Amino acid sequence: MTALLDHLERGRASGRKLLVPYVMGGIPDRGAFPSVLAAVEEHADALEIGLPYSDPLMDGPAIADAGQRAIAQGVGPFEALELAARERDRPVAPRVAMTYYNPIHRVGEARFCGCAAAAGFAGLIVPDIPLEESGSLRAAAAAEGLAWIPLVAPTSSPERVAAIVAAATGFVYAVSTLGVTGTRESLSSRAAGVVARCRAATDAPVLVGVGVSTPEQAVEATESADGVVIGSAIVRRTLDEGPAAAGAFVGDVRRALDRSGMPAAR
Repeated sequence: MTALLDHLERGRASGRKLLVPYVMGGIPDRGAFPSVLAAVEEHADALEIGLPYSDPLMDGPAIADAGQRAIAQGVGPFEALELAARERDRPVAPRVAMTYYNPIHRVGEARFCGCAAAAGFAGLIVPDIPLEESGSLRAAAAAEGLAWIPLVAPTSSPERVAAIVAAATGFVYAVSTLGVTGTRESLSSRAAGVVARCRAATDAPVLVGVGVSTPEQAVEATESADGVVIGSAIVRRTLDEGPAAAGAFVGDVRRALDRSGMPAAR
């Protein structure tokens, strides 16, 4: 069992709904990034940190814009790892790096995973590498103690879901809807279905992401899932209102999830 999975399993065993906020590395700027980490991970069971990349295939406008802003300030994938590493000495939630395969391929899988582990990361999400081509990267991650977090699409067949989740050594990222990340007015009706297919194939924690934008949607998602990943709504608040507003929003989500798990009053 990886350190990340052990941590999440202990939270799940306590009856806690898991919350994994996403932040973009180096945003709103180098100086304020530590404040974002402190504000957001206070309420988190784990923290997903996006590594800036110029061609983010999965990311919608808010996160893509944040990545471009980071790159314009000179923060690339390795610089983002370095910025996060500077803040790893205080008690923090386990951190997961979200990146694309091109930066990994450019430096080599073993070197990249070694750098991520040295920076204090506990897991890895790489949305653009298919299961069949990920074997050597998963091995490199495992060698450094990094959990592998696969994504499952709402259109995946039960057979495909079973193959994907068998590789999970962290949590399973259930993608609630087709398309890129971004805030939505309502949770996709497909969310419960993809969670059910994942649950039928694995005992690992299943978290819903993409399109979870409000505390109410988070509560709705966790009626079937073990938790949620929230990104665009946090990134947009970080850019528009600053770290404190992002942290306050994540706190609102945390409290909503906690209330939803409380037994009904008699």
